[in-house]
Amino acid sequence: EVQLVESGGGLVQPGGSLRLSCAASGFTFSSYLMNWVRQAPGKGLEWVSFISSTGISTTYADSVKGRFTISRDNAKNTLYLQMNNLKPEDTALYYCVRGSWNSGNRGQGTQVIVSS
Repeated sequence: EVQLVESGGGLVQPGGSLRLSCAASGFTFSSYLMNWVRQAPGKGLEWVSFISSTGISTTYADSVKGRFTISRDNAKNTLYLQMNNLKPEDTALYYCVRGSWNSGNRGQGTQVIVSS
């Protein structure tokens, strides 16, 4: 059974940082591309970042480029999202996704709230 468990969210002030983690199990993590997506209150799912199976290739949404960094540790079956210089508009439920960002397996999400 595919399991993805996100953690690391919380309440942070604007300009602050958080590091999200996604622990994967039930499949060969190193064989899959992964994505981070988010859903703000009352809005649809928004793609945030992509990483290839090896971690060599990454891409970012324009809204987070230069502030967020995606990475993975295939030895630990874990995906990360380092988020710096957080803004109120980053407030959302963040999910890691196995495979295609809009149709792949997702975890339960971790809540990020950016507020003063």
